[in-house]
Parts: sequence; C-alpha cells; structure tokens
Amino acid sequence: MSARYQVSGATAAEISASIESGIRDAALAPGDPLPPVRALAADLAVSPATVSRAYAELRQRGLIVTAGRHGTRVRPRPPVAARRAALRPPPAAGLRDLSKGEPDARLLPPLGPHLATLADTIGPAISYSDAGTLPEFAEAARRRLTADGVPATELTLSSGALDGIERLLAAHLRPGDAVAVEDPGWANQLDLIAALGLRPIGVPLDDDGPLVAGVAAALAAGARALIVTSRAQNPTGASVSADRAAALRDLLAGRADVLLIEDDHAAELARVPLHPLAGATVHWAFVRSVSKPFGPDLRLAVLAGDETTVARVAGRTRVGTGWVSTVAQRLVLSLWRDPAVTALIEQAADSYERRRRGLVDALVERGLTAHGRSGLNVWVPVTDETVASTMLRDAGWLAAPGALFRIASPPALRLTVSPLTDADLHPLAHTLTQAAHPTPPPTFTT
Repeated sequence: MSARYQVSGATAAEISASIESGIRDAALAPGDPLPPVRALAADLAVSPATVSRAYAELRQRGLIVTAGRHGTRVRPRPPVAARRAALRPPPAAGLRDLSKGEPDARLLPPLGPHLATLADTIGPAISYSDAGTLPEFAEAARRRLTADGVPATELTLSSGALDGIERLLAAHLRPGDAVAVEDPGWANQLDLIAALGLRPIGVPLDDDGPLVAGVAAALAAGARALIVTSRAQNPTGASVSADRAAALRDLLAGRADVLLIEDDHAAELARVPLHPLAGATVHWAFVRSVSKPFGPDLRLAVLAGDETTVARVAGRTRVGTGWVSTVAQRLVLSLWRDPAVTALIEQAADSYERRRRGLVDALVERGLTAHGRSGLNVWVPVTDETVASTMLRDAGWLAAPGALFRIASPPALRLTVSPLTDADLHPLAHTLTQAAHPTPPPTFTT
C-alpha cells in the first residue's frame, strides 16, 4: 500500500469508505497492494472479521481484487472516479500510442452535414410521453439485423454496447452469480462484471471464437450468463465461425437457465460474415453498437432479443434514463441512409483490414504468433508483458498490457492498428519480434 495513505475506521463500513476515499483521491493507485487482513486489523485495533467484511464489500463493488499469493490489491480500473483527470498519465512525447482500441478518427463519417439537415427537418420537441424508440428507426434496424440472420421481432435501444450488456445482466442476474466470459476478453466488460458484484468464469478461445469445451465447463460450473463477441473480438480479433456457431448452438439449445448475450460491436466494419447464436437459448440478446463505424460519441446500440429480455431492458430504461435520444436516433438513421457514408465505412473497413493483416503477416514472417482475424486490434503473446512493454516503449511504441484483458490466459500485448501507416508495419514487427521473446543475457561462470 502507498506509504502516503493510511487506512482508518473502526467498523467495516468505515474501513471500506476509507479505502474508497483513498482510491478516489488517487492516494491509492490501481494495482496498489492492501495490507493483509490480520495486519490491518491489528493496526486498527479491530477484529479480522471486521476487515474481512470491509474487503468483501469492496470486492463485490469491484474496487479491489484478491489474487492468491499476490494478495489484495486495488483493481487496475476500479469503478470510482478519481480526482485526477486520468489514472493513466498521457504517453511521453514521441511515443506512438497503440493502446487505446479506438477507431481511426480520420475514417469516421463527418456528422456536420447530417446535423445541419436534421436542424432543418426535425419537428417539434419530443415530450416525455412521446419519447422512445422511433418507429422508423426500429424498422431500419430490424431490416439490417434480419439481413444478417438475427431474429429481430423484439428490439430496444441502449446507450452503447456496454450499457446494453449492463442492463441485460442486471435484468437477469444478482450479485454473486457467475458469468462466462471470453478469456482474454474486453477489459471494460470485465470491469463491469466486477462492479456488478458478479463472478467471471473465463472461457478460452481461438480465432474461431469461444471453445465449446470451455463454454461447457463454465455452464457446468454454474454460469448463469454467457457473453460472446460475434466478430472483431477485443483483444484477439477472433470471429465466431460457422462450424463453431453450429457447435455452440447445439450445446446451448433450449436452455432456459442461461442468458446468452452476443456483442457485435464492429458491425459494418467487420470483414468476416456474421454467424449468430441468437435464439439458441430461451433468454438471449444480440447487441450491435454504432460507435466503431460511425463514431464513439454516438452512444447508441440496437438490442434484439426474446420478448421477456427485451421487455425487462426497456422497462428498466424507462424508469432510469428514460430513452435513447431521438436526435441521436435520427442522426444514425440519416447516416444509414446515406450512400456516401456507406462508401466511407467500406473504405474504413478496407483500411483496417489492410493494416491489421499487414501487421499479422509481418509478425508471422518473423516466426511470431499473432492473432487478428478481424477488427482493430492485434494480440501478440509474449514471454513477459513488462519486459515486452518496456522494450516497445524504448523503441517509441505504447501497447496495452494483456493483464487488463486476461483472467487465466497467458501473457500478451494488445496493439491497435488505427494509428499505424503502411510504412510502420515492418519496423513495428521487427521491434515486437525482439520484445516478445527477448534473448536472456549471457551468463558467465568462473
């Protein structure tokens, strides 16, 4: 624990509040260790049971994590806002940042012309009683999903993919329930599961998606929900193949005790076909965000599912935020209808495909394993994440450490191709080859 911060409190509630305050004030940084239960109990003159209750409450809220012999630590990204502007400092001058997982801003469609058109055509202000999913938007979304083989009789909207996933989990599960997730998987999703007090069960995956045996093991261990990324899996780029989808559908067929959630966040940017699992279980949802192809600030995702699941999500939205902005709905609908925007998205998808495939091929040519079948990222297994990250940084590159995405899978780095040019690929591949499996220094005996 940071020498600058001293935990205080005489009750479990006071101790947990003290630790949360330390995180919020950035006196306790992500990854900082906390004292062992008995040591802190002795320091505070309380019983070990009191400290254990405080730690249990913080774990359930996703602020801390207990990792065996590594002890109890502040989570890498605890769900509480720190007073500093950002927990991670900005990259040093001259570093090329490949760690963010964001789309290339240069390839996003311009919104200005569409906003100007909306300003001239939009009707009277929407009232509380009239707000909700616009019928014309729902019909357009339904057509797009149906064309990809997703049954979309029932649908609603959420403020992005993660918001939809949060509402789905909250509608079906309770704190302490287990969720089967891809390992490695989306860091934000892992953080969300921790913040909801749910237990992640890691499911190994390959380039074709989650392994059937891994899903079966997670279900046998009591998982009440399964989250699968359809395409462009973050961080590995995996995409569910036709054969894998068929095998998973057979495994899941008719189950009423498992909520199936599919995340198709890449949507129009994906350069591989969609093989949905939608409808395999009694309760299911398919979530497709517009953020990657059209822009992160468009906080909108379409959520299709069975009648009960969609009704629960829509009902929970109604008593919370109410609805997804109809202005945002009209804007996205305008983008969908514009052939020029469709052409821009096609160009963007081609650009990501060229850069991602170019980096993977350059690494494979050098004898290095790399994963990146689709999407914006390349996943590179390494011997030691810290050593590899340091060597890349020394060469001018910043990568995301695999620890943010892993539960039990081996070390790796995630690199986002959005900032790369074609000229960057081979120099980066050369540095990565050296960093992934560095040659140990020679030893001398006397």
